[in-house]
Amino acid sequence: MTATAATGRSLDWDALTSALSGIEIIREPTQVAKLSQDYYSFSPVLQAQLTGKVADLVVRPVNEAEVLRVAEVCVKFKLPLTVRGAGTGNYGQCVPLEGGVILDLSRMQAVRWLKPGLACVEPGVKLAALDKQARETGWEIRMTPSTYRTATIGGFIGGGSGGIGSITYGQLRDRGNLHAVRVVTMEDQPRVIELRGDDVQKVNHAYGTNGIITELEIPLGPAYPWAEYIVSFSDFMSAARFGQALGDSDGIIKKLICICAAPIPNYFAALRSHIPENSHCALLVVSESCREPLTGLVREYGGAFCYEKAAKDASKGVTLVEYSWNHTTLHARSVDPSLTYLQTLFPPDKQLKLVEQMYHHFGDEAMMHLEFIRVNGSVLPAALQIIRYSTAERLQEIIQYHEEQGAFIANPHTYVLEDGGRKTIDPVQLKFKEMVDPYGLLNPGKMRAWLER
Repeated sequence: MTATAATGRSLDWDALTSALSGIEIIREPTQVAKLSQDYYSFSPVLQAQLTGKVADLVVRPVNEAEVLRVAEVCVKFKLPLTVRGAGTGNYGQCVPLEGGVILDLSRMQAVRWLKPGLACVEPGVKLAALDKQARETGWEIRMTPSTYRTATIGGFIGGGSGGIGSITYGQLRDRGNLHAVRVVTMEDQPRVIELRGDDVQKVNHAYGTNGIITELEIPLGPAYPWAEYIVSFSDFMSAARFGQALGDSDGIIKKLICICAAPIPNYFAALRSHIPENSHCALLVVSESCREPLTGLVREYGGAFCYEKAAKDASKGVTLVEYSWNHTTLHARSVDPSLTYLQTLFPPDKQLKLVEQMYHHFGDEAMMHLEFIRVNGSVLPAALQIIRYSTAERLQEIIQYHEEQGAFIANPHTYVLEDGGRKTIDPVQLKFKEMVDPYGLLNPGKMRAWLER
């Protein structure tokens, strides 16, 4: 039977499904629509651009051999293919702009092996599940997004950049944070390529535009007894400078330093009773063994502990991790859906002068939310400010003002790879795409380098 696909192309569905026989296929429209989305709704700009973009069908392989078959069929039918993990991204990374096939890798969940400091896994492994398994051997995942309960390792590498743990280990793109990947190509005769060492950057954070990741080797860190603390402060800059000082305290073992200016804590329903009204707060995940030196630092900056959770209770109930990074935005938006956010990297400056300037300049229009991370050996504040959205033009003005003052904006209001965090065309990624995806079928429309070559 020939029918018209979502993109307007006519397809011989019988031939297509027959070529994919034995592999799970989803064609039910509601389910296909759901699996064509991520959390781009955080951005009013992307909402306008991406609403209604859906695939023609979803395919769920269980192993690399099935991925190879799907790739071969898509090349034969010249069907766009968009790879998906759990869909927890925020910039439409897995939204199919041109219909076609969604390749949902969430069923590829094998943990191939765990060694001291290293794990080999399939892309659909959930970060929380891998962390649990690794901790039983005395190790843990080095960094996770705040969506770690549902996010997959393949999705995190393809669409993420860092998260909880980045205060110690930097970002995913830093050498040593991804050791190897196996990638299926979209050539006439698809094949498997293994990339090791610096070659992994060819597919790291590329939105699945240049290869289908089927296996990854990632490093692990030593597992610590992580305790959770909330510290309140009467003024924002004391909280921010405390965050910088804690980040710079190499002897205190930490995983998360999240600083939220008032009124952000008001959006944290489950935590509100713990945080004094109108105060600014630090959400911290610190090794329980470091409680004493942490207490000294809190005292030095005039903070007060208002919430504490022992490591033995870490897996019970609320976790502060799910109030940090973009979960901060999620909680704010659940109260006020008109809010959106920015992603900003401030330059190294122990006094945080630019942070202070932006805090006073924008006031409540850009509520300050800092996540301290390690960048090239220095601790810096990355901000995910919560923005009171009015118009696209005003949002652009806010971005421009930050950039003019010397802050780097990784724009979360674009689905184009280079226009978000990268800012420049990556010739290595483009060259690799030309080799492995000659027809440009992988996640089309997301890589400017390919469109402009």
